[in-house]
Amino acid sequence: MSASVDLPPSYADTPTLLVKIFGKDRPGITAGLFDTLAAFAVDVVDIEQLVTRGRITLCALVTSPSTGTGTEGELRATVHSWAESVGMEAEIISGVGDNRPRGTGRSHVTVLGHPLTAESTAAIAASITSTGGNIDRIFRLAKYPVLAVEFDVSGPPTAHLRTSLALEAARYGVDVAVVASGLQRRAQRLVVMDVDSTLIQDEVIEMFAAHAGCEAEVAEVTARAMRGELDFEQSLHARVELLAGLDASVVDKVREEVRLTPGARTLVRTLKRLGFQVGVVSGGFTQVTDALQEELGLDFASANTLEIVDGKLTGRVVGEVVDRAGKARLLRRFAAEAGVPLAQTVAIGDGANDLDMLNAAGLGVAFNAKPLVREAAHTSVNVPFLDTVLYLLGITREEVEAADIEDSMEGADGLLGEDGPRGEDGSRDGDAPRSASGEDSSAPAPA
Repeated sequence: MSASVDLPPSYADTPTLLVKIFGKDRPGITAGLFDTLAAFAVDVVDIEQLVTRGRITLCALVTSPSTGTGTEGELRATVHSWAESVGMEAEIISGVGDNRPRGTGRSHVTVLGHPLTAESTAAIAASITSTGGNIDRIFRLAKYPVLAVEFDVSGPPTAHLRTSLALEAARYGVDVAVVASGLQRRAQRLVVMDVDSTLIQDEVIEMFAAHAGCEAEVAEVTARAMRGELDFEQSLHARVELLAGLDASVVDKVREEVRLTPGARTLVRTLKRLGFQVGVVSGGFTQVTDALQEELGLDFASANTLEIVDGKLTGRVVGEVVDRAGKARLLRRFAAEAGVPLAQTVAIGDGANDLDMLNAAGLGVAFNAKPLVREAAHTSVNVPFLDTVLYLLGITREEVEAADIEDSMEGADGLLGEDGPRGEDGSRDGDAPRSASGEDSSAPAPA
């Protein structure tokens, strides 16, 4: 015999009161309000509280007093009297039932501004309204190095909302990401990144070319590829040929010169804490990506391999070339190996070579990308901090830094000193660019 289950009460036709308290925050305000309401034996239907720069706004939706516990007028007088006694203001509004149900077509709109102006915020809000959307909630995800704000929106389809907001984002110079609400957002369990100009600040082929004294020639081949005169594989072979005869010891020098993009360590570390698997795909070279995989603890890595014979670069690559189509193919392979549906993957890249991968992923993020890539990707981030991608997943800066501090206190990995909370100017020790000698340009933060 199955046990009976008591269903929660329905307040659809029940008289209710919206009690709003606002003023200077101090300990005991929330407890004081509900202690005052308890004398009238009301049920709590909904609560929401917000504190901004020391000012609290506390809203409680409660049932009207029932017979024998006092009248609505008495409740109003008592609440106003209590509020006055603690230096607060009160507003009480009569109504019926619970809050209006949210509409369908729910989306999360993340806005990144550096700064976020009132003008751009007004334009984003107006654009949401013009699509038939309703803003149900707004909250801040981060205040530095960029201001990140999330709007919970209901009404229009996500794709329609994304198209409308993309125009406003371009016009006002802010980044706007629109993703569908629901469990899917919380289930993205694989992130795959491009390497050159995404995970790292550099273009590795150019770093090798600098040691070979052929930077101008490599740049010319790259320009031909960008003009469409060569496809990626042709341009790769043409550029690598220019490295023929270079001593293999240069590989170690290039590894030391590689500079992680600010926020790279934080992004990877935070994703790993959340149970994500993280990988990289690169049109660059395994001689660099293998070292990055070991350093950052990446789950997957794939790139082209420079052929080395008798201690010299031969000017050839060996194995299957990782090109535009190859990156998308590798994303699918990594997802299959990780047991993650493509719809629950995130891809990050900056160039046209990444477009197939960005479009194949559940969420494609163009990171400081070329205009063509920004227009084709699901969303774009145009600030130099890779960990801002975390905000697109609904992760707040406070959550990231609290986890860093907790690990530091427990001595888990010693990672806070390696890549601790970012200063107000956006700098972070562990993400500081390395000098040409490979030394970190700033001392580690104290653990």
